[in-house]
Amino acid sequence: MSSMRDRQEGFEKKFAMDEETKFKAMARRNKLLGLWAAEKLGKAGEDADAYAKEVVRSDFEEAGDDDVFRKVRADFDAAGIAQSDSQIRAAMADLLVTAVEQIRTS
Repeated sequence: MSSMRDRQEGFEKKFAMDEETKFKAMARRNKLLGLWAAEKLGKAGEDADAYAKEVVRSDFEEAGDDDVFRKVRADFDAAGIAQSDSQIRAAMADLLVTAVEQIRTS
């Protein structure tokens, strides 16, 4: 019976680690997205870093990616930046891959 408990604890630890890794990857992706969007918005240095933090914080509004997408979309629209929805979503997908790679190698 002890081995069943050990297996269960092992699965629980793996699940917790997977969830933590997923959270870190999404947060890093959002930061990278914020820096990408900041560049498009003409922000640099501290302004770009502050904007990236705003994008990261926007992810806490609701579950999923829609809150982050809406933030960037609204900011691009307000600034007259020509980026389609599919371009923003493609950047989100590409930057998630980059974020996961960065986490794995760190």
